[in-house]
Amino acid sequence: MKIEIKAEPRSLQGTGASRRLRRESKVPGILYGAGKDAQPIQLDHKDLFFKLKMEAFHASILDMEIGKEKAQVLLRDYQMHPFKEQILHADFQRVAADRKIHMKVPLHFLNGEISPGVKLAGGQVQHVRNELDITCLPKDLPEFIEVDLKDLHAGHSMHVSHVKLPPGVESVALAKGDDITVATIVITRAMTAEEEAAEAAAAAVAPSAAEVPTTAQKVKEEEPAKEAGKGGKEEKKEKK
Repeated sequence: MKIEIKAEPRSLQGTGASRRLRRESKVPGILYGAGKDAQPIQLDHKDLFFKLKMEAFHASILDMEIGKEKAQVLLRDYQMHPFKEQILHADFQRVAADRKIHMKVPLHFLNGEISPGVKLAGGQVQHVRNELDITCLPKDLPEFIEVDLKDLHAGHSMHVSHVKLPPGVESVALAKGDDITVATIVITRAMTAEEEAAEAAAAAVAPSAAEVPTTAQKVKEEEPAKEAGKGGKEEKKEKK
């Protein structure tokens, strides 16, 4: 997917200049890399704001036009206002065709609903990671990486070594010997038949609420007995 973005060289720098740019619906930024000096740039806020909503914009080689110059770049970072829908700053990196780049690429999970762990065991898929650190040449950079869960069983995990990476793409974690987990299927614990039988037996043995007298009932039952005792004593006194 080819994504184009326009920028203009920025001559004025500093906090005051950046504030003026933002009031004019511009975003201050910086372009660096590929052995060239860092270049201050400015971009249209509306255009950049909507492009940031595109998943591919964050993990693709972008064709940037800076005045009369054209360059292939990557979005490296951006800052948003704490509570406004406003981009405060954006960083872009030039890429060289013969140099590998290090990127975070989104993971797209497929076939989780037909996996044995979900379809047969009633489990739930948990995405441990939603993106993967990779290295590759710019021409091999994928927009996303697919993770097929069709053979995943309950209680098992999908590791990065099980993920089919596109040609020319390497996992940073795997290169370091860390076979990280990307997804797993968990079973919500259910009561077993033995536990259900034990609970039913305990309920049958335990007296019901109606059979167990409360403290108030005991007091009421004792009071007539006491009164009867008092009456007997009084009758004996009268006979004497």
